[in-house]
Amino acid sequence: MIIVNDVEWMTTAQAAHRLGVRHQTLYAYVSRGVLHSRRDASGRGSFFDPREVEALALRGRPRQASRSRSLEIQIETSITEISGHRIRYRGHDAVDLAQKATFEMVAELLWTGTLPDRSPIWSGSTIETTESCSLHRRLRLIAARAAVGDPHGRDDITVAAEARRLIASLVDSLPIAGTGRCPRVILADGTIVRSTIAGRLWARLTTRRATPGLMTAMNAALVLLADHEMAASTLAARIAASARADVHGVVAAGMGTLSGTLHGGESTRCRRILQLAFEHPVDDVIDQALDQYGRLPGFGQMLYPKGDPRATHLLGLLHDAGSSPVLDQVDQFVDATRRRNQPPPNVDLALAALGLSAGMPPDAGEAIFATARIAGWVAHALEEYREPVLRFRPRAVYIGSPPG
Repeated sequence: MIIVNDVEWMTTAQAAHRLGVRHQTLYAYVSRGVLHSRRDASGRGSFFDPREVEALALRGRPRQASRSRSLEIQIETSITEISGHRIRYRGHDAVDLAQKATFEMVAELLWTGTLPDRSPIWSGSTIETTESCSLHRRLRLIAARAAVGDPHGRDDITVAAEARRLIASLVDSLPIAGTGRCPRVILADGTIVRSTIAGRLWARLTTRRATPGLMTAMNAALVLLADHEMAASTLAARIAASARADVHGVVAAGMGTLSGTLHGGESTRCRRILQLAFEHPVDDVIDQALDQYGRLPGFGQMLYPKGDPRATHLLGLLHDAGSSPVLDQVDQFVDATRRRNQPPPNVDLALAALGLSAGMPPDAGEAIFATARIAGWVAHALEEYREPVLRFRPRAVYIGSPPG
């Protein structure tokens, strides 16, 4: 036992021994809300309340937390379907789209229901930002300033037009990282597309020369992240649209939610862990991550117990782009997690691998994620504008002190 503030706490090893489980199982209990832990002063270890541990030991290993981790809200939508480990946008398989369509084409599909025959070129404005901050914060600043001059219309044509301008402005307003040359995207049928959002974003995230394979992966990442049904940021965007916020208000609601470390910022956590694994023993890094987060960032997705199809496709494209020491190290890390019976990698791991392979900043995954997901938020806003206003009104169950 460890005495902290006159209270006895169990160490990780003691709690695991009492329950007869491995350390990673103990961390899984924490992530599921079955147990609670507190960090030690160094930030590298965890302590457990012995009363909680003993109560759990007496009632046996739990199959799930006594209180659900999430509130189940079902919303009818015709935009994205996730079933059978497949993602479909308006009936089109997202992985297929990632090979044969640009991000712009997929965004138009989400907004209009029709996949264009050719990739459009979107134009925006260059908005100056001098603040020194992360890529995601810079995007939020640009988005806020882009709202000036918006006609605030809510018909489908006006909203889609403003969304095109907004996404293009966000990308074009980021500082150019290299020569400013916009690499082209080559689709599966050999079609060469220039001046894409993928190419313009690449020119702002890395100085490295883009190979055709890496540009295919970059465009695919945007396509695969364009929407994901009712993710947290999408629900926030729909709530804003229900209150009849304009497209900028909808995007602001989505971006604010996406900025959380457990949503859009998860790839940055994963990138940090991968970097550590390149410099230290892999098993030590896994242990440290499990101890710090209660799970392994970049691995596991509740909708895909057999593996995230977005991660599988994106990692496959990175390997097709050519072998590299970085990818070899990523593979070794994934192999180590498999031996440790960790869940399969998710799209955040694939985003981190893309950023490492392309020499992008540590938080580049957040910029790619945010740029892509605007397409989905706008699609859901257009759908929500056709619903009754203010339909999201959950009621609270008061559990505070009784009246005095």
